[in-house]
Amino acid sequence: HSLGLTGDEVIEVHPDPALTPQSDAKLVIVSADGKRRELTVTLRIDTPIEVDYYRNGGILPYVLRDLLA
Repeated sequence: HSLGLTGDEVIEVHPDPALTPQSDAKLVIVSADGKRRELTVTLRIDTPIEVDYYRNGGILPYVLRDLLA
């Protein structure tokens, strides 16, 4: 399935606040001409630890917070 992206779009991912592994999210694609498309996608956050990494801004901030705690 092709989305017909050109590289000029703004793409937003809006996960559910109750994020869990393999949950769905809303993907919003706004074209340069202002056309807006919304799709439902499945996030490739596959494990509970990846959810923690995401909530902490990535694996590096997660590890640093853990080391400094």
